[in-house]
Amino acid sequence: MLKTIEAEVLKKHPSPALQREFAQHDFERLKPFCLLVYGASISIWLAFNLIVSFPGQQGFTFYSMIFLSVLVINLLVLAFNRRVRYFQWINLAFVSIIATGIRLVIEGLPMVLHPGWLILGASTILYSASVLPLSRWSFVTALLITWGVLNPFYLTETSLLEVKGTMVLFYAVFLSALTLYSFLKLRQLKLSNYIMAKLLLEQAYVDPLTEIPNRRSFMTSAGQKLDHQPRTHDHYLAMIDIDNFKKVNDVYGHDIGDEVLKRVAQDIKGVMVDFDYARLGGEEFGIYLAGVRHDDVEQLAALLCRRVREEPSQHPVTISIGLARVEDGETLNQAMIKADQALYESKHTGKDRFTFHVP
Repeated sequence: MLKTIEAEVLKKHPSPALQREFAQHDFERLKPFCLLVYGASISIWLAFNLIVSFPGQQGFTFYSMIFLSVLVINLLVLAFNRRVRYFQWINLAFVSIIATGIRLVIEGLPMVLHPGWLILGASTILYSASVLPLSRWSFVTALLITWGVLNPFYLTETSLLEVKGTMVLFYAVFLSALTLYSFLKLRQLKLSNYIMAKLLLEQAYVDPLTEIPNRRSFMTSAGQKLDHQPRTHDHYLAMIDIDNFKKVNDVYGHDIGDEVLKRVAQDIKGVMVDFDYARLGGEEFGIYLAGVRHDDVEQLAALLCRRVREEPSQHPVTISIGLARVEDGETLNQAMIKADQALYESKHTGKDRFTFHVP
């Protein structure tokens, strides 16, 4: 089953909106890792700078202090940034600064060592960039900046006409192709996994017919509200049942019954948009109203009954509602039992109405 779903996911091209959603999610999840990569890169650069400056007798210059300050500022900007689109530019700035800093440090080494260390610096930057949550254009731009600054043939004694130069060029091309391929494949796999996880979550927590949350989702979200939301006002639980729904199915067929369920679900969603609602099963729905007053609950219940009753349709229906106040220390299941009892009263005293549970 999992392979079937995966195959279906891979066939579909994700929409631009879904790709933006994935990019933001990926950045938020990997932001601590990005900070770690930036911090480690700065530390390694500083360590090499100090080695060249003191044991190498080059001296720790004013420019080194400027580069260190700018890199730390870049790290702090990333720490406060929350948008993936800004991260693309932050990363390009970081790549430009640290690549330039690496080039200047390497300039303090003997000329014969420059090509090897330039290749090593470029490979470190490109590998680090390949595992960051970057867009394709941003990674390609970072690749071009890296080789533009850390070009092993610029201001060195390496020539393309020599065997050494040919080997350096071959390795540079190979490294670029490998990191680009790894980046694209990793990004594709992460996007596919995100789409699969989103699809499986929707199947697990959304009712496929009415496209509103299902019982599992309702019990989870309402349970969290019951346990953690401060009691500034009362909490109420509503149980809703479509009146004479079996008759609708028997007379008009299940297709019409499904249309009625969808219509009632949309009415509930429209009236109770600020609260937790769900289809609990069959023609039964539930609503958890957190932080409301008794009068507000009455108005919302009356509005919902009226909206369903007056909905223009060839197959009009009404609903009955049972309401129960969720007491302190009470579980969600206990509140549902009380709301069910109130619903029973509504069904047996005329229907198309709401009733509060009386202790």
